[in-house]
Amino acid sequence: MAKVLIVEDDEVIAQAMAQHLSAAGFDALRVARGDQGLARLRYEQPDVCVLDLMLPGVDGWHMIEAIRAEGIGTPIVVVSARGTEHDRVHALEIGADDYLVKPFSMKELVARVQAAARRGVRSQDPTRGDPIEIEELRIDPREVQAYVDGESADLTPTEFRLLYQLALEQGRVTTRDELLQKLWGRRETHRDRTVDVFVRRLREKIDRRASKHTFIQTRYGVGYKLEALPK
Repeated sequence: MAKVLIVEDDEVIAQAMAQHLSAAGFDALRVARGDQGLARLRYEQPDVCVLDLMLPGVDGWHMIEAIRAEGIGTPIVVVSARGTEHDRVHALEIGADDYLVKPFSMKELVARVQAAARRGVRSQDPTRGDPIEIEELRIDPREVQAYVDGESADLTPTEFRLLYQLALEQGRVTTRDELLQKLWGRRETHRDRTVDVFVRRLREKIDRRASKHTFIQTRYGVGYKLEALPK
């Protein structure tokens, strides 16, 4: 039986989540404080964590950063009333795997947790392969960083994962749906602009800084590919 840790200070919401997850076959544990959630994650190693952001003690943002810094790969499904694009993207950047905005359907929560449990514990680092060099761009999985004209692009871990995924498919158009599934484990929906937001950030950090080429190319209506084209 997969174990789900619910870190939520609203007793009514936490109880409802636990009931629905238990009915779906999960062993649901509940805590109301961030510091308690950190302790449970460290020592009980649940299969999935359902995490509110606004918590007493240690908030959800710091919880995500702390456990990822410690190398804990438990999938995290954020549930929060904070629904701005900035909040969603920032949570994914620092290590969350999924994000649900309150109020949400309990059936959808169960489906997201089931998907996270199927994916299992995430790897904290990309495959430590050899660096990939394309013109003035160097992508180094051992350092989890990219370099443009010899200078660090200062990519976040999530930005690097997206760039590296495109590099592995170099020259081939990868659809948004493929990228969402490979990086975040979910299917594309009409309003899901996660991939587009991270592509914009890559263009700011890679294409704008490159001296001779652009690298992140769009196939309109389809997706993206990594290919060096002269500026």
